[in-house]
Amino acid sequence: MEKSILILAGGGPAPGINTVISSVSKIFLKNGFRVIGLHDGYKNLFTDNPSTIDINFELADGILGRGGSVLRMSRYKPAEPEFKTDFFVKNNVQLLVTIGGDDTASTANRIANFLKDRKFPIQNIHVPKTIDNDLPLPIGMPTFGYQTPRKKV
Repeated sequence: MEKSILILAGGGPAPGINTVISSVSKIFLKNGFRVIGLHDGYKNLFTDNPSTIDINFELADGILGRGGSVLRMSRYKPAEPEFKTDFFVKNNVQLLVTIGGDDTASTANRIANFLKDRKFPIQNIHVPKTIDNDLPLPIGMPTFGYQTPRKKV
C-alpha cells in the first residue's frame, strides 16, 4: 500500500497557509508519498466519512501564491474518546502535518501517542501558525501569520 501523509490546518485563518501546504506537499510528492489534505481539521478526522482532497503537483503549484487556505479549517479540539485509528490505517498515513497554534500542536501530540499505544506509530510535524503569537518559541521567532495582523495599516 502506498505511504501517505496527512495535512490539516486548525484554528483560524492566517496568511501563508497555502504556501506551507504547497511546500510540504511538493517535497513528499517528489519522494513518492500520497498527500492527503483534510478539510475541517480535527472536527472531521474521526468521522465515518472524512472530507479530504488529494494534493498533486498541479494543485500544489496552483495554491503556492494564493491567499487563504485550500483546506477548510476548524477550531474543534477532539477529546480522547473520539480518537480512532481507522483513517490512519486505511490510508497508511506515516506522517501527520499540522498547521496551527498551541491547541493544534498539543492535539497532534495526543493523537501520535494514541496511535503509538495502538501499535500504529506515526511521525508528526507541526508548523506553528497563530496570529496571537502565543506559542512557546524561542525569543525573536514569531510564527507565520503574526506579523501581518499586528502591523498598523
